[in-house]
Amino acid sequence: MKVIILAGGKGTRISEESVLRPKPMVSIGGRPILWHIMKIYEGFGFHNFIICCGYKGEYIKKYFLKYGISQKRVDFTLSEITDNGKTISDLDKEQTEKWNVICANTGLETLTAGRIRQIQKYVNNDDEFMITYGDGVADINIRELIDFHHAHGKILTISTTRPEGRFGAVSIDEDGSVTSFREKARKSQSYVNIGFMVANRKLFDYLGDGNEMLELEPFDSLVADKQITAYKHLGFWSPMDNMHDREYLDKLWNKGAPWMGSENRGGLR
Repeated sequence: MKVIILAGGKGTRISEESVLRPKPMVSIGGRPILWHIMKIYEGFGFHNFIICCGYKGEYIKKYFLKYGISQKRVDFTLSEITDNGKTISDLDKEQTEKWNVICANTGLETLTAGRIRQIQKYVNNDDEFMITYGDGVADINIRELIDFHHAHGKILTISTTRPEGRFGAVSIDEDGSVTSFREKARKSQSYVNIGFMVANRKLFDYLGDGNEMLELEPFDSLVADKQITAYKHLGFWSPMDNMHDREYLDKLWNKGAPWMGSENRGGLR
């Protein structure tokens, strides 16, 4: 099953970094967060990736080329796809990671539905594929997620969680006096979509002309047709929306990286 990673946005909320590189290339523990996401999937046996590039996409392509040649750490095939469909580079190295990576140019201003629509040809005739964002990590069990998707028989399964409280919850009485102030408990948070989605190829029928965010009209139509379900992830998840998030994830990496199995950390120190 192929894994589609949405990596084309401008990352304006982390502009300190994204002015220099695309958001998925921002480093956590010395490796781009994109690498961390791919390692999560690799830990469950998934090695075929389609990366939807856009803003500063050349940095992502150059990274994989350099990763395969100069560092000589990986065993993967990179097919860099141009607009005319020609394969520029096909690398095959002998090391530890067996990745087949397609870097697809999906446009600078393209919205998420349009990016997925453009890479339909690379999904080929696969009945199912996975989709995730290029800026968040989790200790999610991908196999359990896929089993959940199959058990419910919907077109799309998203993964959800209740994020950790980041803001103090203030209780105020009628005269304006503060009666309590505490961190908002995780159990009282709303569920949020964290990516790590599994889709039937019928999803392409919901993408329209691609001029929408996936999370708007396509999701609404799937809800109306009762073709979307949510897998509840109870473990660790963190986005990388801003510099505070990046620093937080960097500290967690140094403490053990809850999203990363120990087998994926070997040899990086």
